[in-house]
Amino acid sequence: MAFLCIKVFDSLLEFSILYSYCFKMNFKTPEVESNDTIIMEFFLMEFSSIRELQVLHAILFLLIYIAALMGNLLTVIAIVTDPHLHSPMYFFLSNLSLLDLGCISVTLPKFIVNSLTGNQAISLLGCCAQVFFSIFFAATEIALLMTMSYDRFVAICHPLHYGVTMTLFRCLWAATGSWVSGLIYSALHTGNMFRLPFSGSNVIHQFFCDIPHILKVSSPEVHDTEDVLLVASSGLVLICFGFLIVSYTYIFSAVFKMPSVEGRYKALSTCSPQLIIFLLFILALMVTVLCPSSDTSPVQNLLISMIYTILPPFMNPIIYSLRNTKIKVALGKIIKTMFFPKKEMSVFETIKK
Repeated sequence: MAFLCIKVFDSLLEFSILYSYCFKMNFKTPEVESNDTIIMEFFLMEFSSIRELQVLHAILFLLIYIAALMGNLLTVIAIVTDPHLHSPMYFFLSNLSLLDLGCISVTLPKFIVNSLTGNQAISLLGCCAQVFFSIFFAATEIALLMTMSYDRFVAICHPLHYGVTMTLFRCLWAATGSWVSGLIYSALHTGNMFRLPFSGSNVIHQFFCDIPHILKVSSPEVHDTEDVLLVASSGLVLICFGFLIVSYTYIFSAVFKMPSVEGRYKALSTCSPQLIIFLLFILALMVTVLCPSSDTSPVQNLLISMIYTILPPFMNPIIYSLRNTKIKVALGKIIKTMFFPKKEMSVFETIKK
């Protein structure tokens, strides 16, 4: 079914681009018509023309990708299987781990395959999919971080009302709303950027379809509409960040007023990982916005893109596994079950005899 949906989406996308291109061509002179071409494929940048370095890049990022997958998957499995982790905070954390799985899977596998095969081409559909899911996971993560900050605000500032406020229905509603809002936001931007044919160069100076590089080869109509969407969405993002900052301000003011040292430590241990992830996400977003894309420095492009595409999904499970005792205990049980099942069974049988 998924394969059929992708094929239908591919056909619709190609038809819409060809139709819009033919519609535009009816209003152009023959001189302009001869200079236009339909871009149905892009070429991503390679960071080295040396074959050995390409393979080294592929192996390095493959190890990073496997580590990120294992960390996030184990976090989700631990939360789902351990009854002690069936609470709103860990429910939102499992959603965050799923987002990290999707976020790092958008760009890294394609880069690894391109480095191994030496083929830097990506289809128009593949480029559209990368842009769509990149925006989708980033927007959803912002909404989910807001929800997680509110969860910690209620738990620390209003602990007596926590069970009444953060019910199962409200948690499901909040998580669903985060995913749906990210989906709508991503559909608006992606639909606008790919609604008209591309012109100019089809070379993207990045190892994935980055939004600034896509806009460079977009038509002026797309640029104008995208500027309006970005201005409108910037206000929403500022409101979200303002909500996060206010929430954590109230949280830490309440924590430092606690008379018990043990209570302060317990409260900080539950909210500090979320704060670290929030700061990491802000750092990645600031680097994305403030650092201009460079066509002349592949190393700079690689380092900047790594900060906001690879670092958060890779670091989030490490932050939680090192800072949260319950998750460490649950992960320990999973690892023992996976790697020492026979040994534990033999010990149990010996004790029984």
